[in-house]
Amino acid sequence: MDISDFDRPLNDRGLKDAPHMGKRLKERGVHPDLMISSPAVRALTTCSALAIALGYPEDKIKTDKRLYHAAEDKLLTVIKECRNAQDPRVILVVGHNPGLTEFANRLLDDSIDNIPTCGIVAGELNIESWDDLAWGCGEREFFETPK
Repeated sequence: MDISDFDRPLNDRGLKDAPHMGKRLKERGVHPDLMISSPAVRALTTCSALAIALGYPEDKIKTDKRLYHAAEDKLLTVIKECRNAQDPRVILVVGHNPGLTEFANRLLDDSIDNIPTCGIVAGELNIESWDDLAWGCGEREFFETPK
């Protein structure tokens, strides 16, 4: 039986790497005010594992179908709209490539070749409000991969 890309579950490596990366985020002192994920099974499973490791309530994870295989411009739009939520300071986004890599590179004026599965890029944004979110507005804080 064929499973659609959207419904494809995390593989064994992903099930191991997601909690490990959540632990690494916690060790770095990352405390998201908002976690938003593509509703695709593997993305949402990853986001849930990160949430558990970070002590973020799983029922507070927001999903947005526009994040499923979103290009960088769509990612920018979705994140800008987060200002309407609870005005979060730290947002953690779980999505898909190649859009996430292109988004991180344009937002942080960076040159990451590829964010691998369960890779994490964090940036410090030089903005006063989410309305100011624009390409090149931040700098990379760190880039972590499971390996």
